[in-house]
Amino acid sequence: MLSEVATTYDRTAGSGREVKGQQVLRGIAKRTDLALPLGLKAEGHGGQTTPAATPWIGIFDADGHLDPKHGLYLAYIFSADLRNVTLTLQQGITWLEERLGRGRAREEHLRRHAERLRRAVRRQERQGWVNEPELRDKAARPKAYEAASVIAKVYDTADLPSDVTLMEDLLMGIESLRRVEEADRLWWASDAPGALEMFYEPGSHGPQPVSDPLANFRPKDSSDYVAHIKARQQVKQRSHEELIKDFGHHVSERGYEPITLLQHPKDLVLRLHGVTEVSGQEWLVEAKVVRNGNPTTAVREAVGQLYEYRHFLYQGCPKPYLLGLFSEAIGAYAPYLEEQGIASIWRDGSGWGGSPRAREWGMTAES
Repeated sequence: MLSEVATTYDRTAGSGREVKGQQVLRGIAKRTDLALPLGLKAEGHGGQTTPAATPWIGIFDADGHLDPKHGLYLAYIFSADLRNVTLTLQQGITWLEERLGRGRAREEHLRRHAERLRRAVRRQERQGWVNEPELRDKAARPKAYEAASVIAKVYDTADLPSDVTLMEDLLMGIESLRRVEEADRLWWASDAPGALEMFYEPGSHGPQPVSDPLANFRPKDSSDYVAHIKARQQVKQRSHEELIKDFGHHVSERGYEPITLLQHPKDLVLRLHGVTEVSGQEWLVEAKVVRNGNPTTAVREAVGQLYEYRHFLYQGCPKPYLLGLFSEAIGAYAPYLEEQGIASIWRDGSGWGGSPRAREWGMTAES
């Protein structure tokens, strides 16, 4: 199959149904001779209205695969000159276009994310694999494919290895995909400090406000969830997300627009109703659950993350006001935070208490 694509694909021939190379790619999904591992299927992609610079074959779960625009998947991607084909563990790239565009910002984001995900694959298993393929095309999509690669195995199309070797590599890719998927899920879902490393996206702040003050407020589900970690189960309480959800609805009634959509790794951003991102000030909120009645750890983590995010995520932008959000009163730490330029607000029975600065901003009933 790989050899047939390499010898028939012609980018200059167009993307019509009558084009031989396109016929080969589109026919891959119906082939029964590929001997893929149980539960997997292949799909060929050569472009729709415009021929792809680098045709590729995705390997997906047969029972409702992930959309390759978003998520993680395996693919055989051909170089633009068709001299090489690479089995690569890929990140979806299309979903980032709205936020980061199609150029360097997206590529840098993908490389940072790939570096973090790569640590889920044991070093000894990566022998003979590289981080990124060389697709030899300067267009935005091939450059993004290179940056999005977590691990990659490169083959010479004129001297492809045996089917046995190809299958061994594919099984290695599948195993790596499962490990990376699990690490990625745990990182996105966890509210534990330091679960995995944060990554920063300088200069990106999400969508513009719209008329509905809660349109960009999408707190995570506050119900308990189960994380599967190496054959054991860990039940986590999502009190962190519940805290954000409740505060978001509260502060919306006091003239603020809470925003969580496309704000990761920030917990929450606030803007005054009707104020645009470009012209107005915003509040950077870090939420922490106080454990066992001792606020020390929660306060220390909030201070560190607020300062980090302000430094890395607001380069070249107006600096935000800083606000620590806590699940219960933090006592003497409230004036301490005020001295550091950080306001604080906390649950107080069925309502909310806050530091002098938070009261001045009208965020509590005491103001």
